[in-house]
Amino acid sequence: MIKLLIVFVAIIFIAQVVRIFELSNLIKKTKNEITDYSNHINGVLLLISGIGLLIFFFWQRAEWMDQTLQGPASEHGLIIDRLWDTTMGLILVVFLALTPLLFTVAYWFRGKKENKASYITHNNKLEFFWTAIPAVVLLVLISYGLRVWGQIVNQDISDAIVIEVYAKQFGWTARYSGDDNTLGRADVRFVGGKNELGVIASNTKDSQLLELDQKIAKLQSDINNSENPAEKKQIIQRIEKLVQKKKTMMTYFVTTSPEQLLAAEDDIVTRELHLPVGKKVLLKFRSQDVLHSAYLPHFRVQMNCVPGTTTQFAFTPSVTTIDMKKQLEDDAFEYVMLCNKICGAAHYNMQMKVIVETEQEYNDWLASKNVNKISNL
Repeated sequence: MIKLLIVFVAIIFIAQVVRIFELSNLIKKTKNEITDYSNHINGVLLLISGIGLLIFFFWQRAEWMDQTLQGPASEHGLIIDRLWDTTMGLILVVFLALTPLLFTVAYWFRGKKENKASYITHNNKLEFFWTAIPAVVLLVLISYGLRVWGQIVNQDISDAIVIEVYAKQFGWTARYSGDDNTLGRADVRFVGGKNELGVIASNTKDSQLLELDQKIAKLQSDINNSENPAEKKQIIQRIEKLVQKKKTMMTYFVTTSPEQLLAAEDDIVTRELHLPVGKKVLLKFRSQDVLHSAYLPHFRVQMNCVPGTTTQFAFTPSVTTIDMKKQLEDDAFEYVMLCNKICGAAHYNMQMKVIVETEQEYNDWLASKNVNKISNL
């Protein structure tokens, strides 16, 4: 960080020195004449700038390359990394080929009085050359990317463990599908009290309707004790909203099939995401409020969480947390899920711990969370 700060200060210093020379010329009322000498100086400075840019590039790579992501911890992460390496490799080849050429040509053909520039309106061959080659390269890259994406999303998920990831400002909650591996129906209109995810089940319906009845009864009592007409009107409006909410909840409940109600009973809600190594997992994403983006960098997984709809991503973890700690020789290492869309003031702190473990450890942990089943809310 200190080295980066030094570089930043040096750039500002150079910019200020240039500015001082400009102001000095203005004060002295020096004529801004273009001469062979000034063109030579500018050409040399431009060449030095180009060399400095290349040195800075290689220095950054040597200094911070170890800060890039570790190897992938999922099966599909390998093909994601190959796509990344191919794309970045091509970019680096073009950068390292064209950057020296650009600055060298600018220096070599710097302004001289005896030189005359050629005026060319257009060149069909040249324009075809610099249009066709990038177009073909981009077509190949896009085709390769679509092929990789197709391999990732078109997986057999019939045996995948289904887990819901629920986003809201500013945290994550996981809901495991239980023994039947089927998530119960959920809707944001059922969010309230202990039912943070809005899961529709018999017990959540009963408890939330009871809570609404208690609120309505209290408001009706407030009406009887109030002598202020304006206050009574406000209370009546609040009661009407609560009654409408009860009707809406009952509508969603009666339109939920018995199978969906039963599926919700064994769903388990947790604040950590535990995954079994070597087992395919299907993550289903929902958002309560704004657009979020679930980002699991070590697994090369990212998917938007969109209010009002469900998105999903399937992958297979391939390295346990313990094994990754050994590989990195870092006992403090943890997998993490982040939000990769700016979603508000505390966006930076929206994260959830992810633990990859053996299947037996995963089963034992899940069994210990039976107290968090929807049926126990």
